[in-house]
Order: sequence, then C-alpha cells, then structure tokens
Amino acid sequence: MPPPFLGTAAVGGGGLTAAVDAYGDVVDLRAPGPAGRALIDNPAERQAAGTVPAGTGIVPWVRVGGKTLPLWRADSVAQRYLPGTNVVRTVARFGRARVEVRQAVHEGELAVVVDSDAFGVRLRMNAPGGVVTSDPRILAEAAASDRRWLGHSRPLGAAAPAWAKRMYERSLLVLHALTDRRTGAVAAGARDGWAYVWPRDAAAVALALEAAGHRTEARRVARFLLGLDLSAAARFDGNGRPVPGRGPQGDASGWVAVAARAVGLDPPAPLAWRNLPDYQESSPGNYLANALANPTADGPKSLGMEDKPSRRRQEDDISAPRPLFRRLGDPASGLDSAAAWAVEPFARRDLFGRARETMLRLVRDSGRFGITPGTAWHEDDPWSAPTAWTAWSLAALGERRPALRLVRALRRSATPAGTLPERVDARTGVPRSTTPLAWSHAFAVLALRELWPG
Repeated sequence: MPPPFLGTAAVGGGGLTAAVDAYGDVVDLRAPGPAGRALIDNPAERQAAGTVPAGTGIVPWVRVGGKTLPLWRADSVAQRYLPGTNVVRTVARFGRARVEVRQAVHEGELAVVVDSDAFGVRLRMNAPGGVVTSDPRILAEAAASDRRWLGHSRPLGAAAPAWAKRMYERSLLVLHALTDRRTGAVAAGARDGWAYVWPRDAAAVALALEAAGHRTEARRVARFLLGLDLSAAARFDGNGRPVPGRGPQGDASGWVAVAARAVGLDPPAPLAWRNLPDYQESSPGNYLANALANPTADGPKSLGMEDKPSRRRQEDDISAPRPLFRRLGDPASGLDSAAAWAVEPFARRDLFGRARETMLRLVRDSGRFGITPGTAWHEDDPWSAPTAWTAWSLAALGERRPALRLVRALRRSATPAGTLPERVDARTGVPRSTTPLAWSHAFAVLALRELWPG
C-alpha cells in the first residue's frame, strides 16, 4: 500500500475535482476544475517525504477499543470504484469492526459518506465549507452522470478480454475526471505540482478522447491548447496562464499540432525544438523526442541521426536496423522509449525500422511492471506512460506479442481501483508518484484501441 496522503483515485466529472488516497482520505480538492486552485493544501514535497500532518484534508477517524484511529491504522483496507463511475468506495476493517467511506462529486459538491458498525466515526476536515456534504443522493447522481457519459464511448472490439475492457473504461473515466468540461484544460494529475496543463499530456488526452468517440471533448482540449503561448512555459494553469519555474519544451508545438489535426482544427505554427528540454524535463539539448514531435524535421540526416555503426556492427550485423538514442547521434545517451513516437502519433515512416528495433530492445529488458523512459534512466522504477505509448506503437506496427506484454505490465502496475500511477516501485508495484496520471491513461486508451479496434 502507498503511504497515506498520496492520492490513488480521482473523483469528479470535469468540475470540482478531488483526489482520494488508498485509505479513504480526501487529500486534494480543486475548483472550479481539475487544473483550478487548491481548496486543500497538501504539498507534493510533504507527500513524498511522508510528513503530511494527520489533520490534512478530509480524514475519517473511527473509535475502536477505546482508541480513535485513522483508516491507515486499520487491519485491512480495500478500495474500488463503483463499476462504470468515478464514485470511489474504501472499506477498512479494525478487527470485527467495519468502516466504509464513499466519495463522489456532482454539480460542484463533494459527498463524503461514512457507514460503520464501529462505536463512532467522525471526519476531521481541513477544507472550505459549502462544497462538502454527507448527502448520499450526490453519490447516486454522480454515478448516473458518469455512466451516461461512458455510455457514449466507442467500445473496444468484442474480442477484447474483460480485463482490457475494464482498463479501457477506467482510463476514460480518469480522463473525464481530469478534463475541465467548460474549458478543455487537462490536469496531469489531481495533486499539488501536477494540477497543471502540460501541452504534450493534454494533447495525448485529446487523441484518446477522439479515438474513443468523444469528439466534442477532444476539440475542447485542442482549442484550449491552441490558445496557449507555447513559447512561454512548459506548463499552464487552468486559465491558460504560464506557470513560472520551467521554460518551454521542444515537443510542445508538435504535440498540439497532432491533436489539432485529429479533430479537424488548424495546427499552430511550429516552434524551435533544438537546445530545449524534452519530456524528461532535464537540461536543454538536441533530443530525439523533440525532433520526432517537430513537424519540420524531415529525415534522419537532418536530425543528426547519421551516427556511424561500430566496427563490429559493420562486420557482423550490418543489416540490422540501428536503434534510436535519446540525444541525437550520441549512443552513450541510451535508448529512448520516445522512439515509439516515430510510429504513433507522428508517423515518421523513414524511421519505422529503427523505432521497432529500439522498442523491441526495451521490451526485452522490461520488468513485471513495464519499462523506464530509457536505458540511461537514473532509476529502476517503471513508468506507465512510456510503457503505454510503446505498447501503442508496437501494436500499430503489428508487433502484437510485445505490445500485449506491455499492456499486461500496465495491468499489474495499476492500483486495485484500476488507476495508473506515474511510476511504481520496480519490486512491489506500489505507486511512487502521482496517481492517476492523465498521460498514462490516455496512452492506455490508444494502445487498447489499437489492439482491439471496435
């Protein structure tokens, strides 16, 4: 189980948005939409350090055996969504005592409903009044609204297994929760530091919504992105204002362009991509990911990809495609999972062979929970977005077996409620960061649709 106060479920339908941890605590609350202002102050740094004060957010406490305890002190805890909804249900057991907490958002109200056969239950709330209620009717209304929205989705093909259909529906519902239904602003996650709009993340959400039959929402996302000053910052707030602290990134205009074209809108003018950070958000450089996303980059030679094979490769393996490295022309930078972008969504046919070779090598070295961003990545934790985008592109190339291997790794890395963490512990699969992550669920939708088209 992840530590308390790290969200594992997103609750909402594109307006007021809450994050719930694995113990039924509301640990983040945003208004008027998922990329809006924080109504609960829970800094990501304190979450990561495990130093969040016990009274943060909305915390159920239960009196058992003469002691008043939070649910993370229970003997067991289980968490699921009600099927087809963003209504989350957490059940804790203290010996024979049972506590059930249900949360949902509908029409600007967050319902927190607690039932227990223990001696007494109370909520400690560090949240503004006027938005939190204990009315169970909100749960029913939210469930009905979520199911209506999901019912308009294009289904997977009939041959898709039940687990794939569940992952597909949960991923769509996560995107529904994290996409502002008024403006199209997509929050990367319901968490301090992530409740912003990254152009690449939001563009992937637009592609996923379009593929699943939600064109109106996809166009709204694309229009929001087209209104941003992509040269101003890496991320933006829910009103489209640049967020200080991180400069522009080299893939932004390319991702926005592909999202705009997918929904029939004119793309933005391309921006410079060289000597800018890539999706790994480190120091500036000439990176593969940015080159692939740039619509004016027209071939391997123009991208500086004409790295020469080693003497051994020239003699023994001259016919094999060479892989793609993170820094252009620099094998020491390691294989980069962004090689998948050459296939989907940017369709660089001149690089399909090299992209296939890169992806297959990464899959061969993958663990139970997926792949890291690349072979030179600084830690072992698998990341769900690279795992999902690689599955999408392998499936598009007809490499079904390795694509299925990665999708099954995603299934293992998901929480019991079905949400995908940004990354998980390589040994245990426990979430190590923001959960759920919109980017990961968007690529999961696209990979599943490629494997089982409806």
